[in-house]
Amino acid sequence: MVDPNAIPESPVDEQPTIGLIGMGAMGRMYAKYLSDGGWKKIHVCDIPSKYEQLKEEYRDTPGITVVQDGHRVSRAADFIMYSVEAEYIDRVVAEYGPSTKVGAIVSGQTSVKAPEKEAFEKHLPEDVHIVSCHSLHGPTVSPHGQPLVLIQHRAPDWALALVEHIFAPLRSRYVYLSYTDHDLVTANTQAVTHAAFLSMGTAWASAKSYPWESAPYVGGIENVKVNIMLRIYSNMWHVYAGLAILNPSAGEMIGQYARSATELFKLMLGADEGALRERVYRARDQVFGGDYEETKTGDTPMANGKTRAPILLSEDILDRFSLAAPPSPTSTRPRSPKAKANSHLSLLAMVDCWAQLRIQPYTHLELAATPVFRMWIGVAEYLFRSPPRLSAALNAALYDVTHRSDDLEFVVAARGWAQCVRFGSFELYRERFEETAGFFAGRFEDATRVGGAMIKAIMESSSES
Repeated sequence: MVDPNAIPESPVDEQPTIGLIGMGAMGRMYAKYLSDGGWKKIHVCDIPSKYEQLKEEYRDTPGITVVQDGHRVSRAADFIMYSVEAEYIDRVVAEYGPSTKVGAIVSGQTSVKAPEKEAFEKHLPEDVHIVSCHSLHGPTVSPHGQPLVLIQHRAPDWALALVEHIFAPLRSRYVYLSYTDHDLVTANTQAVTHAAFLSMGTAWASAKSYPWESAPYVGGIENVKVNIMLRIYSNMWHVYAGLAILNPSAGEMIGQYARSATELFKLMLGADEGALRERVYRARDQVFGGDYEETKTGDTPMANGKTRAPILLSEDILDRFSLAAPPSPTSTRPRSPKAKANSHLSLLAMVDCWAQLRIQPYTHLELAATPVFRMWIGVAEYLFRSPPRLSAALNAALYDVTHRSDDLEFVVAARGWAQCVRFGSFELYRERFEETAGFFAGRFEDATRVGGAMIKAIMESSSES
């Protein structure tokens, strides 16, 4: 048995052999941090056609050995991590799982655990251990301080301890969940959150509108919406498809989000102020607590009577993260345009969705928040914790038609994404995603740069608070 207390400073012959099957973006991230952290025996592979390319790429990387396929990884490694898409996990584990070394620990870096759990239980030998994982962030985000889920499914405590030591170079925050709890939490923190931004992008693309060129969407919290939407569409479609389609909890949440948007929009169209305010305030009370007057420190009152520092930075600070071109010296447009109040239907629907499903997002925030989810709660909190801002949004929803066409496009988009997930079609998901992404492709580079700076600023502010 490998020493569960081994660390990168241990003699080489006492270190575990680490195996990575799948060298996509996340596999590469793990390889980098494990190598930089000092582990000396890391065996990696991807599909056979990429063997020569990978071998050349990692030729001079300390500790990393590229092998031809997963059989060679499985036969040699004391710890094996499958970093493949959830859609393909069953096929890949069926092929390489039987070659797993006796007594080895097997993990999966899939974003949806239901198919991974089934694949491991079906295809792995009974004399191997299962301690799965999931880094709740993208490959371009530093893992330092980010949540890393560990699932001790079929393994003794020493195996979990060894996995903790292996992943120590990532300097992530360990979160211990079951397979079932993982999928419930990630359905909220990732799948339905992504659906909201996917719907925004599809709505703007359908309207042939670049939001950074429209005054109502320039500045403050609108910059958060636009930058995160573009950040999501700049990634590969399959990053999000598996999260939504293969997670049973995600389908329910995304469906409720579309229903919430639809039902709220109908109340807006009917100018039913009493019913709209009653529904929105009831959702606010359930999600954010009962007292909404902002404290002198700006802290957010919580349902338990305690306060917490707000997540979102001030709108004045967020103004600097706009993608809009700066005005020329002769321009009459103000440098920091203040958008008119709008309905913020995407946010109203999100809080209503949480309320309808009895979800407490702050619980998920503490457990396993992604940077995007942290900002999404922050934007909702910024709107709902302020009676004047929320009242202005509801007044705009009821009586100002300026945003009515955008709200219509958003409802249609949200229902379309919910139907796509319900149909379980990866091809339809890909077509919808790539069609919208094509409309915004020219600004992805800027969005990645500006959005990354925005995420960093908000995360640093949250940490300081």
